[in-house]
Amino acid sequence: MEKIKVLITDDQTELAEELKSVLQTDENLQVIGIAKDGFDALERMSETVPDVVLMDIRMPNMNGVVATQRIKATYPNVKVVILTTFDDSDYILSAINNGASGYLLKDIGGAALIDAVKNAHAGDTILPSKIARRITDAAKHVAADREIKLTRAFALSDREVEIALMMYEGFTNRQISTALKLSEGTTRNYVSSIYEKTHSENRAEAVQAIKKVL
Repeated sequence: MEKIKVLITDDQTELAEELKSVLQTDENLQVIGIAKDGFDALERMSETVPDVVLMDIRMPNMNGVVATQRIKATYPNVKVVILTTFDDSDYILSAINNGASGYLLKDIGGAALIDAVKNAHAGDTILPSKIARRITDAAKHVAADREIKLTRAFALSDREVEIALMMYEGFTNRQISTALKLSEGTTRNYVSSIYEKTHSENRAEAVQAIKKVL
């Protein structure tokens, strides 16, 4: 069996070396290097592409969120797992949205770390329960914030806000009807009302108006 190649990216050298020591106790894992920031990681990857990158989220020069975005754009098959402390909640949604395969808390035990790297390589999403709850709370906050912005900007009803957000996400009228259990005629009426309230002539203009507010 070919070994899983791992690149550790962390500006804390001592911690990075500890992670390397733990991972190398497993014969199926191979640490191919330690990068000190996002720039360094990308440079190293131009020579040897890892299977999994363990990525610190707070680093100088290029942080873990930006580095994850760059890596996934260039190497879409590479799995990026974010190393974080519980205080980094501001970054949680950003890194997931930019293609991260999940999160690990830095105080993770050795056996759990090894399992997490293998599971990420296999395509699983790695989310400790504490962080999963934080993501759920953050997502609810973002959704509520968007709804408030749309209501204030265009005086949309609750149902119109729901449909406007689905339009923004690219749903067709038929998909909206199915998801919300509405007739297509009713959906069309709501969409027409959204056009009117956003001062739009068509769907593209309405989506653009919604985007400006969000």
